[in-house]
Amino acid sequence: MEKYIYWQDGPMFLGYLEEYPDYWTQGETIEELKENLIDIYNELTGGAIPCVRRVAELQVS
Repeated sequence: MEKYIYWQDGPMFLGYLEEYPDYWTQGETIEELKENLIDIYNELTGGAIPCVRRVAELQVS
């Protein structure tokens, strides 16, 4: 399960996956946005997009 951030801007829903904040998508409905987020996830994790940047945590003493 992937967390995502989304908001509505006028008639469109915009969002991105929490782990991949540089890769935004949009949809006319929240359902379309979710479908587009799944597509982006598959592209990001399947190697279709080179040099993918992602968020990670680093524990510092």
